[in-house]
Amino acid sequence: MLAAAGAILAAFAVALSAYATHAAADPHAQARLHSAAVFAFGHGIALAALAPQARRAFTRGVLGALLLGVLGFAGSLAAAHFFGASTRLAPYGGSLMILAWLAYAADAVRR
Repeated sequence: MLAAAGAILAAFAVALSAYATHAAADPHAQARLHSAAVFAFGHGIALAALAPQARRAFTRGVLGALLLGVLGFAGSLAAAHFFGASTRLAPYGGSLMILAWLAYAADAVRR
């Protein structure tokens, strides 16, 4: 499921980037949406590649946290544009992505 979520996230990122380039008129909105797309694409590809290799429950949990982090970060930026929502979840999502990558690194060293 994590690999599928990563692939969907990457597809969403491509669509979001296209929207930002072709439909978003405001330069600030374009920059915000491109930032969301970059993070969603990179982390979507990482999840699609790493999840099938994740045999341990801890590793799958870390990848789940990575998914939640990118949804919080990129989702918050996209929701601010499309729905006028607050971006207050973005820092938490970003922090969760950082912590998840550090946990993944520690887990990789332990293997």
